[in-house]
Amino acid sequence: MDNQVQKQLADWLSEQTHTPFYLQRVSEVHGGCIHQAYVFESCDRSYFIKMNQAAQRDIFEAEIEALEILARTATIRVPRPIGCGCIGERSFLAMERLSFGSKTSDDWRRMGQELAGLHRYTDDQFGWHRDNFIGASPQLNKHYSHWIDFFREQRLRPQFAMAHDTGIKLSNTGALLAALATRLEGHHPFPSLLHGDLWSGNIGFLEDGSPVIFDPACYFGDRETDIAFSEFFGGFPSSFYAAYEAAWPLPDGYAQRKPFYNLYHVLNHANLFGGHYIQQAQRMINTLIT
Repeated sequence: MDNQVQKQLADWLSEQTHTPFYLQRVSEVHGGCIHQAYVFESCDRSYFIKMNQAAQRDIFEAEIEALEILARTATIRVPRPIGCGCIGERSFLAMERLSFGSKTSDDWRRMGQELAGLHRYTDDQFGWHRDNFIGASPQLNKHYSHWIDFFREQRLRPQFAMAHDTGIKLSNTGALLAALATRLEGHHPFPSLLHGDLWSGNIGFLEDGSPVIFDPACYFGDRETDIAFSEFFGGFPSSFYAAYEAAWPLPDGYAQRKPFYNLYHVLNHANLFGGHYIQQAQRMINTLIT
């Protein structure tokens, strides 16, 4: 990031916070696969900045909306967004910088309890007031009254279409959509407020142990989808799941529905990154239709 962009961002932060921000240091943060990330520091304040191409500003606008709605539930901590905008050919999102510490079993238990509290915020339909993004992929959120219809038409079918349009060859997709209706028959969840992309890379714990979630892809859906994806990349500690179950037990049949829900994320990874995720998606499809 060149010095001129740094100065413009520092001036913008001063305007947005109504407090002069005298930039002293900029540090690049590594680990993300969609955006570039930086920490802007002065003598008394610091901010977390994401940047991408100007055309990606919609992603940042959707993220701010989701963070603000999650914050209003007062259930689990999220970073406070400052705002987003464009500088030249780059878009950016600024938010408070949070310092994360180590985590204990008690902290994980608290996270399980607070996530269950978040999921108790419900709507009368599945979906969201706008389309948003899962990573860099569009995530459709047209409202549906029935969960099976929503998950088929707004989650799996668009991912299959994206794969087809980019030349990724997946077989048995029609059989998978038919199997979905059979496997989820009789399952009628509440439309819960979801994080939407809940894995270890999108959570943290403050130095006092308070859980934090970030990088949301919110919508109202089956709460099992958050739990399912949390298990996918190695999972969270058992204390998290025990606390969640104690606060709000999952219904019977979750284990059979879980791979369908995680297929959505594997398909998204296949569309974003290709490689072994394509083979993984095909293996999951073949298993789920047998």
